[in-house]
Amino acid sequence: MGNIIKHFNLITKHRWNVFKLCVRAGIPIRGLLHDLSKYSPTEFIESAKFYVGTHSPITEAKKTKGYSAAWLHHKGKNRHHYEYWYDPLAPDKTPVIPYKYAVEMVCDTLGAGKTYLGKEWTNSSQLKYWNRTKDLTYVNVKTANFLEAVYIEVSKKGIKETITKKNLKALYNKYCK
Repeated sequence: MGNIIKHFNLITKHRWNVFKLCVRAGIPIRGLLHDLSKYSPTEFIESAKFYVGTHSPITEAKKTKGYSAAWLHHKGKNRHHYEYWYDPLAPDKTPVIPYKYAVEMVCDTLGAGKTYLGKEWTNSSQLKYWNRTKDLTYVNVKTANFLEAVYIEVSKKGIKETITKKNLKALYNKYCK
């Protein structure tokens, strides 16, 4: 029962962090709708079962079972994940992610870092994570350049200056148009 409550609190805290960032970014509706699928039985039950508190329970499920039903469901329902857009059989395997979902992705990754790292989170946390994982992603190069530019700017200027509608729109237009 403890993991159920802890997991509920964790995803609710994450959604709150993402919502605040989405409001700053000028996409409050995306913030309200963000990760609602995490409360669905498919995602919630598995994630509560593999809850660890320091990182995603999806990682633990994959270690134990070799896959995560929660992740397969989540990435198929949430357009702010680059995996949603990846189709190895399509002519364009990794299309440019539309603006509102690319910005929600930024808010999601920053919000996840703040949620899991807590007081250990710094302005450069997401850039460090991106640099470790970017070569493992199937994302359009234009979208990747946008993400990296945002993470670099957050590391230099902080969230308050970087995560604004005007700034994100300018960066998206520079790298994705």
